[in-house]
Amino acid sequence: DGKKILYLPPGFSGHYTIPKGVTTIGEKAFYDCDNLTSVTIPDSVTTIGDGAFGCVPSVKVASGNRHYKIDLHGALLTRDGKKILYLPPGFSGHYTIPKGVTTIGRSAFAWCKNLTSVTIPDSVTTIGERAFDGCKNLTSVTIPDSVTTIGKNTFACCFNLTSVTIPDSVTNIGDRAFFGCWKLTTVTIPDSVTTIGNWAFANCHKLTSVTIPDSVKTIGDRAFSGCRRLTSVTIPNSVTTIGDQAFFYCTALTTVTIPRNCKVGRDAFHSWSKVIRR
Repeated sequence: DGKKILYLPPGFSGHYTIPKGVTTIGEKAFYDCDNLTSVTIPDSVTTIGDGAFGCVPSVKVASGNRHYKIDLHGALLTRDGKKILYLPPGFSGHYTIPKGVTTIGRSAFAWCKNLTSVTIPDSVTTIGERAFDGCKNLTSVTIPDSVTTIGKNTFACCFNLTSVTIPDSVTNIGDRAFFGCWKLTTVTIPDSVTTIGNWAFANCHKLTSVTIPDSVKTIGDRAFSGCRRLTSVTIPNSVTTIGDQAFFYCTALTTVTIPRNCKVGRDAFHSWSKVIRR
C-alpha cells in the first residue's frame, strides 16, 4: 500500500525524497546508505523507527508535518519535543539536548565523531541502545539522576571519554555500555546498580580502579576483560555470579578477593591473578 518504507539500497547515491503517502519509516531503513547525502520526510509520515538514518548527513522535514521537526542544529525530534532521534553525524562541538526531551532514541548520536560534549537534561528518563556509539571525540558526559538504565552499547567506542558520572538512579549497566572507552581511567558505580552487563567495561585500557557497590549481584561475561591497567577491584559479598572471563587479561590485577559462595565463570580471572575467597 506504499505506507511504510523499510529499506533503501545501500548503493543509492545523492538526495532521496520519501514518497508522499508514506506514514512509517522503519528501523534502520537508511542506516547503511553511506552515499546518501540527504533525506526529505514528507508531511504524511507519522512514525519513524529508531536508528532510521544512521550516517545520513542531513535530514529535512516537510513544513506541513505535524509529528516531527528539525532544530537549529539539524537534529530530528518529535513535534512534542519528547524524543530525539538523530543528530547529523557532521555536527561538531557541544550539543545541548533540549529541555523536555524524555527519550534519546537508539543510535540518535551514533558516529557523531566530532561531538565533544553533551548536556543531557534531567527530563531524560531513557537512553536508547547505541545512543552515543562511536562518538570518538566525546570526552565527558554527565548522566542525570532521572535515568534508570544505561543500555547496550550506549557509549561503546567513545575512545576519548575520560570521565562519566553515573547517577544513583541507574539500576542496570547494559552489555558493552562502555566497551572500548580507552581513556576512561576511573569509574564509580553507584549503590543502586544490581547488574553489570556482558563486556560492559571491556577494553577500557586505562581503567586503573573500580569500586563495585554491595548492591551488585551479577558481573557479566567479559565485563572488565582487557582492562590491562586495572590494579584493584573490590567485589562485595552481594555478588553471586561472576561471568566467564569477567576479568580476563587484566594483567595488572595480581590479587582479588571474592565472596565465598560466589559462582565464578570459566577463566574469570587472568592466569596469574591470585583469587582469595573471604
